[in-house]
Amino acid sequence: MSKLIISLAVASALALSACATSNPDVIQRGDAQRMSQVQDATVLSSRPVTVDGSQSGIGGAAGGVTGAIAGSSVGGRREGAVVGVIGAVAGAVIGNAIERSATREEALEIIVQLRNGERRAIVQAKGAETFNSGDPVVLVTTGGKTRVMRAPAVVPAAPASNG
Repeated sequence: MSKLIISLAVASALALSACATSNPDVIQRGDAQRMSQVQDATVLSSRPVTVDGSQSGIGGAAGGVTGAIAGSSVGGRREGAVVGVIGAVAGAVIGNAIERSATREEALEIIVQLRNGERRAIVQAKGAETFNSGDPVVLVTTGGKTRVMRAPAVVPAAPASNG
């Protein structure tokens, strides 16, 4: 019975770790080969923030099942039923907390100013890039989601030779 409980706990942890990321360095499959809108901007400020974890119910359900199985194996039939219900409730609460904690992300809130003077705030997961006030950036919008990335260096075209 304990091997079953351990297997369920491991399966729950794997399911939670497979949750989608909002890392700006990872592009989702559906966004590949899709045209994106790009806007030039300048960073006004950047600060670290935490994106709260999700509560899809998967963690609570997995914890509830695990707690019910563990509790029902305690004592005789009547005690097992009572402890199974208590185990299910406790497991659901713990599973929900684990899911919320596992899906929490460290992020950045980046405030930028567009060339037309408008200002925007974007929250995105921390990636490989850092952003400082005055940095030139581009806002890349695909499918309603916007990410900030450093503006690529623009190399002036060589003048055409007259010959």
